[in-house]
Amino acid sequence: MTQRTAVVAGVGPNLGESIVRRFSDEGCAVACLARSEEYLNEVVDGIRVSGGEALAVPCDITDNEEIADAFERIRNTYGGVDVLVNNASAADWDGILETTPEGFERALSVSAYGSFVCTRHAVDDMLADGGGTVIFTGATSSVRGREGAVGFSAGKFAVRGLAESVARELGSRGIHVAHVVIDGGISDEDDDATLHPDEIARSYWNLVEQDRSAWTLELDLRPYAEEF
Repeated sequence: MTQRTAVVAGVGPNLGESIVRRFSDEGCAVACLARSEEYLNEVVDGIRVSGGEALAVPCDITDNEEIADAFERIRNTYGGVDVLVNNASAADWDGILETTPEGFERALSVSAYGSFVCTRHAVDDMLADGGGTVIFTGATSSVRGREGAVGFSAGKFAVRGLAESVARELGSRGIHVAHVVIDGGISDEDDDATLHPDEIARSYWNLVEQDRSAWTLELDLRPYAEEF
């Protein structure tokens, strides 16, 4: 089987790193996008020690020119992109009275605009190759606005709308688009009240492997101890 190229935009501790490691374990060459070059290098070094292929691509996902350069670098290294995970978000945990215009704009820019830009650059490769997968990381706030989190809620609502729109536009052209609602806190501790990042990453990979006859558009994940 031809090696797939997976891009994870928004690689950080816990979920982002778990997705990268899982996709690498499944045989993907993984490109890691985030602003912290030092952290990305640590993640990539760990994957390479384990025998995987990984590339650190420090960039600001809200800068279209930087993202264009990032995807060009990925193509030159591994070829076209087969899988994209939009995992970045940024927000001040403030309500309407405390949130600044700059903070609100930043939340929308990272969550929604950043996901749009990365998706726009990735789907050209997928269309040329006859298919691919785009996954958007959502949250409880994607479907139910959270008190005291105006920017985060607005950004996640926007991401959900983006995912649904792109899914309906490109599904018939072979691109599987899925939105994952992470309905709870994330922790790598043995805690029944939180989601383990490695298990979330396992679910992400299952989305990549789904047959197109039964694609998931929205996946809701929550810890079993959480009240429904």
